[in-house]
Amino acid sequence: MAGNPKTAPSPAQPMHLPPAADTVADVVVTGAGKWLIAASVMLGTFMSVMDVTVVNVAMPHMMGSFGADLLTITWVSTAYSIAEIILVTMSSWWTTLLGRKRFFMFSMVLFLVGSFLAGASQTLTQMLLARVLQGIGGGGLIPCAQAIARETFPPAEQGMAMAIFSMGVILAPALGPTLGGWLVDNLSWQWVFYINLPIGIAALAMVSSFVHDPAYLKRGVRRIDWTGIVLLTIGLSTFQLVLERGEEVDWFSSNLIVAGTIAAAVSLLSLIVWELYTEEPVINLRLLANPQLRIGTTLNAVIGFVLFGSSFALPQWTETLLGYPAFRAGLVLLPRPLTMMVMMPIMGRLYNYLNPRIPVTLGACLQIYGVWCLAHFPLDVGFANFAPILVLMGLGSSCFAVTIGTISLSTMRAADMTGASAIFTVFQRVSANVAYASLATLLARRTQMHHLRLVHGISLLNGNYRSMRQGFAAQFIRHGTPAPRGVVLSLMDAMLNRQATVMAYNDIFTLMVALFLCAMCMIPLLPTRPPHLRVGAAAH
Repeated sequence: MAGNPKTAPSPAQPMHLPPAADTVADVVVTGAGKWLIAASVMLGTFMSVMDVTVVNVAMPHMMGSFGADLLTITWVSTAYSIAEIILVTMSSWWTTLLGRKRFFMFSMVLFLVGSFLAGASQTLTQMLLARVLQGIGGGGLIPCAQAIARETFPPAEQGMAMAIFSMGVILAPALGPTLGGWLVDNLSWQWVFYINLPIGIAALAMVSSFVHDPAYLKRGVRRIDWTGIVLLTIGLSTFQLVLERGEEVDWFSSNLIVAGTIAAAVSLLSLIVWELYTEEPVINLRLLANPQLRIGTTLNAVIGFVLFGSSFALPQWTETLLGYPAFRAGLVLLPRPLTMMVMMPIMGRLYNYLNPRIPVTLGACLQIYGVWCLAHFPLDVGFANFAPILVLMGLGSSCFAVTIGTISLSTMRAADMTGASAIFTVFQRVSANVAYASLATLLARRTQMHHLRLVHGISLLNGNYRSMRQGFAAQFIRHGTPAPRGVVLSLMDAMLNRQATVMAYNDIFTLMVALFLCAMCMIPLLPTRPPHLRVGAAAH
């Protein structure tokens, strides 16, 4: 039965107050154990996040296996995303109900079973059911892993804890297209799912051996928030469907999208009001009263938009305009995750010695410069030209993500850590989904607009057009055949389409630059010293 609305409990503890008795500092693990715990939970997180992008390169092969068209096969991705984002949001509540270790292991088992069933699917229906099961399992792993990593390390090593967690969350979507392309090209599309099994079994064994629930963790709920669960499920499901399907059905010209938008808006607004005043909410939005969590979550949403958006746009750019195969298109992104793999631990070590505003500002500037360069690449760009830009973006992501992730949760009570991690994660996932939908729409619309503008310049009075047309005709004559008028015009139209497409990609990268410039306005709101050092100084 749903909990009746009551007077809202006190908001999350503000940053300037001293930490409560059950803060992370009181439950840390010492010695080699903390590294084993961190490694075990990071493996599960890595697989869960990577499955968002690794499947994309296998979809053309699934279309042949299941006899489905492109519109239908994208439900393989949609089903996983909907299930995952709902469970990410509800993870704190499930942790309270079952216990964190038990919930984490149960989620891992569901994810592995879903992975096996997805790889063994013979029909599209079987695949969709398996992906829902996989998403339910994967969604529970991410916030729990972040909370476990944060409280396993002492306050002085919180930067390193966030670096380890970020390596799983941020590297995974960048490595997904590369790994998926290699598996599809050398084995089969089924292996994008089967690859999870050996890694997941190893992670499951490690979690069983090394992870334990802390004594402070509350177990059991007095009331099940059925109203919150229903509103959350309807709101996030319809919102995700609108984002995934809007472009394909021309957005609000479709009654389905209009109805979905209304349902999502009403459900999510009702959810916010309900959860703020319910005694045991399924998602504790009151935690956003903490200023560092609120600021960090907003900045994290921006980095999520740019990271996932560029991971979506760049492979499409290289495959569509440069003709790269899937694996080579994935390799284009590889310098960024490799740089992040090296730099994140370094940033974790430096966290205690730097004003947090410095690495965040540096990271934002590097991201802005990198995306600005991508927005000005010509059609004759070579494979090697991407590497230095993506190295800089990887460096910027490391500076930005490690610092923001650490600050956001640094003043949360340990008992609220899983709930705060869920909020932090779900905003990034929603931001990523908004990136996919909005960038796909902008790409289509801006390509049409640029094509129309270029067509208006086509005229026999235009000297460039005449010389280009004569050049095409000369090529045919050089090969001993007359130049059919229709063929020459088709070649000219194809050239216009390529130019219009690259101009549209330039526009969406420019949009990412504008987002980062807006986000930089929030940097002065960050603390000037790591919060645990401020608390220590006050106590002294």
